[in-house]
Amino acid sequence: MKISFNQKFNQSHDFLIRRCGYGQIRDKNTGEFSYVRRLRSDFYPRFHLYINSEDPLILNLHLDQKQASYEGYTKHSGDYDSDLVKQEANRLYQMILEQGQEKEEELEEQEENKGFFARLFGRK
Repeated sequence: MKISFNQKFNQSHDFLIRRCGYGQIRDKNTGEFSYVRRLRSDFYPRFHLYINSEDPLILNLHLDQKQASYEGYTKHSGDYDSDLVKQEANRLYQMILEQGQEKEEELEEQEENKGFFARLFGRK
């Protein structure tokens, strides 16, 4: 399932996704990084999230039901559009938007709290 955002955020994707309860993992075979969120204490089932390399405002989410069954194969029992995946996509979308807005409000508040000379000369 694809999750698209219309705005850029002041914080890194890594930070925003980790705040949503995801941890970063690296694929041993390809070297690519992605994010997972476990549903239980076991490794599976888990939500698996990729950032689109061409457009970082698009996230790809699916649910890994189990590990690949055959040696040498990377295919697994993935769920891409169930109700559970849709609920998680909605949760992610809302949390990332809220976090992006919180950061913008914090920056505006910091700007207001600066003294006259700091605002005049652009100092932090």
